[in-house]
Amino acid sequence: MPNTPLRVALINPPHTAIGSRIPCEHLPPLGLLSIGGPLLDAGFPVQLLDADLDNLSLDEIVQRTVAMQPDVLMLGHSGSSSVHVTVVELCRLLKEQLPQARVVYGGVHPTYHWDEILRDCPQIDFIVRGEGEQTALALVRALQSQAPLLEVAGIAYRQDGDVQCTVDAPMLRNLDDYRVGWELIDHTRYSYWGGKRAVVVQFSRGCPYLCSYCGQRGFWTRWRHRDPQVFARELARLHREQGVELINFADELPTGSRKAWQAFLEALIAENVPLLLVGSTRASDIVRDADILHLYRQAGVIRFLLGIESYDEATLAAIRKGGNVREDQQAIRLLRQHGIVSMATYVVGFQEETDRDYWRSFRHLLRYDPDQIQLLYVTPHRWTPFYETAESRQVIQTDTRRWDYKHQVLAVRRVPAWRVFLWFKLIEVAMQARPKALARVLWHGDADFRHAMRWYTRIGRRVWFHEVAEFIFSSRLLKHGPTLREFLGPTLAQREYVLDKRRPALNSERVIARGR
Repeated sequence: MPNTPLRVALINPPHTAIGSRIPCEHLPPLGLLSIGGPLLDAGFPVQLLDADLDNLSLDEIVQRTVAMQPDVLMLGHSGSSSVHVTVVELCRLLKEQLPQARVVYGGVHPTYHWDEILRDCPQIDFIVRGEGEQTALALVRALQSQAPLLEVAGIAYRQDGDVQCTVDAPMLRNLDDYRVGWELIDHTRYSYWGGKRAVVVQFSRGCPYLCSYCGQRGFWTRWRHRDPQVFARELARLHREQGVELINFADELPTGSRKAWQAFLEALIAENVPLLLVGSTRASDIVRDADILHLYRQAGVIRFLLGIESYDEATLAAIRKGGNVREDQQAIRLLRQHGIVSMATYVVGFQEETDRDYWRSFRHLLRYDPDQIQLLYVTPHRWTPFYETAESRQVIQTDTRRWDYKHQVLAVRRVPAWRVFLWFKLIEVAMQARPKALARVLWHGDADFRHAMRWYTRIGRRVWFHEVAEFIFSSRLLKHGPTLREFLGPTLAQREYVLDKRRPALNSERVIARGR
């Protein structure tokens, strides 16, 4: 075994999504930091290059990476499908300058498209499938010791021209087994919420619900949570030692267990740190927790995003959302009563809508009366059950860098794209400019609530005008595009669940699958 440990460079590629550039604020790349912590603890030298933070060009990324002289390059991004084209081009340039370095690609998109990527992208050497902490560490250890790669669970790679896929990695049952490598970043450079020093964290992973369109649920396989007291202490330490003011939860469902969530809230309250917490959850959990919502606010929760998705009960049933209109409205009212901002996400394009449907959506959103809204376009992922239901629909946007939920990618047969966009932008401005919303921006009695409303209004205004200008001057939508299946290929829904729930530990495993 070589004496000198392999040098690892973690690269967060630049993202083209509007939301990444307009706010001039950035959050740390939690996924890469979660990989970095275990590698550091195992003795490997690790550096992070956050090209998204600095908005680096691909050539600048290559120059800075070459200066690091890494043996292993690891790339990943939370917006992995829309950034995949950028990753492929970046890997090509990196391999030209660092031909001996091993290139490892991880995240949601490569997890499901591992065979196609290894077939079409010779510059990428390895794919990490699923959770990365233990798999990335096992891979680097194997490269260090020149151990057989077939014994590393959860990876895919090429050998003698063939694509090999090892057994699924075991699900990480104890989320506290591996730490986040916070020392890899300068906390003073990351902010959110109008200049507040911020980090992204995970209290839990996974979601037990069966929403057919969700690209994350199967990736995590099963819902799990961290130790509430340990997690609260970590957040308190980040505030005391690094000056962190705002915590952004990356969880799909941090409130999934009332018992665990309440224990965390009480532990954080006991730490007595002035943190603000923002995240996403389900309306049903807010209704469930009506009697402890005062703890939410006392712990620092200032906003929760609620996935409303649709007002139509038939649509909610078709996408297996598992919610209902009455519960959505009740959750928004409960959050407001406790001084917590409610953001409602609403997705356009699940069905073949008409102008009348958009008008009804607007009226229902008015009745919901959320403090903030986020309109999104349905964006199909091949590994979700929704993809199969949409395979015959026409693709009007073939630049996958714009498959970021903020650009329409599927045609609506009875409404042309320009009119869908018009409805989209008019609903946004009408909802945010209505008297009730403006009153909360200007005169709400809670300073944190008022700041949240003003910051989001300010950012939303800039994004709104940017999107309108982009649509008018640079949008390139097809009038007669291919079907979704013709453009992307057949469904990969059989791969939806990534991790092996049965196997308790990652030791020496033998390969059970061979790629195409």
